Amino acid sequence: MRLWFARGTEIPLRDQLSTQVILAIHCNDLAPGERLPSTRALARRFGLHPNTVSAAYRQLEKEQWVESRHGSGIYVRQTPPALPPSSDMELDHLIADFFRSARKLGVPLASLRARVQHWFQLQPPDHFLLIEPDAELREILAAEIRSAVRLPVKSCAPGKLNAEVLQGAVPVALARTAAKLPKSLSGDADLLTLQVRSVGESLSEWLPAPTTAIVGVASHWPRFLKLAQTVLLAARFSTECLLLRDARRAGWLRGLRDASVVICDPLTAKRLPNQVRAVVYRLIAEASLAELRRYEAFLCGDVGQ
Repeated sequence: MRLWFARGTEIPLRDQLSTQVILAIHCNDLAPGERLPSTRALARRFGLHPNTVSAAYRQLEKEQWVESRHGSGIYVRQTPPALPPSSDMELDHLIADFFRSARKLGVPLASLRARVQHWFQLQPPDHFLLIEPDAELREILAAEIRSAVRLPVKSCAPGKLNAEVLQGAVPVALARTAAKLPKSLSGDADLLTLQVRSVGESLSEWLPAPTTAIVGVASHWPRFLKLAQTVLLAARFSTECLLLRDARRAGWLRGLRDASVVICDPLTAKRLPNQVRAVVYRLIAEASLAELRRYEAFLCGDVGQ
């Protein structure tokens, strides 16, 4: 069992020892029924006073983590107590896993401490950065993200990335774009991958619709028009009943007022007249938006989000 002790801190050495033993039990570094080092051996190995070790062992036995066997020693109980939910111990458990992984990699404690200090000295992320090469798609995705989170949302093409642009950012990209980005792109930041919403699933509540109904499809992203057209034709809509409108072109509103509904992206929806019934199709999967909100809650310290 590998242990670390910080002397001269507000946390007594006894508590440091007992906490690390508990975490070792939960991480399976100490298996049920395994014998712990004797008080004298542990004290000698780590330069502790025997009374400190004895006090820690008594506390562990009182809390039913270990059991004393007369004339044999201290052993891990076969059924240790469960951690209470949402306790500080759960966080300590994660930290213990982190240290254990570092030990397996052979990382010296000094290097580990220096690297952790480096992370804490970094500027905390304060905005999302959408990375997308397609300018039209980039606008739509950024608008969808802004509607789901409170933090500012910036965007750029992959070719515009540099250390200054990434400063304080949480990089976000569609899966197909993320796969093409270099692994070292985000430096010390996470790269969050967005999944695309299923077109058929999102439009299912509107299908099957009367095949004679006039349905408009409007967007300033050409790929959006193609996707919607494919789904509607698969649903047996007649080509003559579809109005495809590229919102980048003049006169794109022509005929849309006569359509039963107009399927569009969030940005195009804002440009439609009030009398047009818009069906807004969002590109980003709800699971990905939920992940962004969880990340935001983590950054902002929101509890229960």
